Amino acid sequence: MHTPLITQQGLEDLRKELDELWRVERPDVTKKVSWAASLGDRSENADYQYNKKRLREIDRRVRYLRKCLENLKVVEYRPEQEGKVFFGAWVEVEDDDGRILKFRIVGYDEIFNRKDYISIDAPMARALLKKQVGDEADVKTEAGTTTWYINSIHYEK
Repeated sequence: MHTPLITQQGLEDLRKELDELWRVERPDVTKKVSWAASLGDRSENADYQYNKKRLREIDRRVRYLRKCLENLKVVEYRPEQEGKVFFGAWVEVEDDDGRILKFRIVGYDEIFNRKDYISIDAPMARALLKKQVGDEADVKTEAGTTTWYINSIHYEK
């Protein structure tokens, strides 16, 4: 189970995706399915099979997005968050080997196709919550425990 939180931008992105799927892509694919079906034998019709599969994928994603959008809670920036790591923060951390990571802590539904976002449910995010610049956080994963030092924290306002 994922924490049902999202940033305002994340919510807008999911709404855009739903709108694009429902109003643009689905009608286009439906036309292609109808056209391919009109050609006759569907068992050997690659266009029909591909587009029918794509239609099922679109419908599954639309159902997921509709359900998801009903349950998500937008977390807005608040001035009292300044200086500490909370939901929506951009954080830079460094380990003892000098490895530096920069990422934003966001909701689960926002992390896809973004290498610079991590889920609020990730071990790294959990370990960093409420910490400040200069603090250290021990992050426990299957690979072991790593200590990370917080270099910077900022928020999009």
